[in-house]
Amino acid sequence: QVQFVESGGGLVQPGGSLKLSCAASGFTLDSYAIGWFRQAPGKEREGVSCISSSGGITYYTDSVKGRFTVSRDKSKNTVYLQMNNLKPVDTAIYYCRTLTTRCIIWTQLGWNVPFGSWGQGTQVTVSS
Repeated sequence: QVQFVESGGGLVQPGGSLKLSCAASGFTLDSYAIGWFRQAPGKEREGVSCISSSGGITYYTDSVKGRFTVSRDKSKNTVYLQMNNLKPVDTAIYYCRTLTTRCIIWTQLGWNVPFGSWGQGTQVTVSS
């Protein structure tokens, strides 16, 4: 069974940075576009970023554009989310998932949240 493992979260002050990692046990991420999602307290899970299977195409929601950068290292079977200039509104649990379609189509479909299994996520708290 595929298990997604997110890590790298923590408590950071506004304006700070964190780098999240996404790995998968028993599964190769190479062939898949990967989406990053987050769920803030009392809110629905939402997509924030996507990276293509090649790593050459990336997408970001307007709320994180210019602050977050997604990348992948196929040699490590890992996808990263570098988050800079963090704001209190970025406080959430962050998750990663493979997508069943390309990033461009996923964004055109409204950044929908996939069904299926999820990892435990990693908590990001931005507070002074």
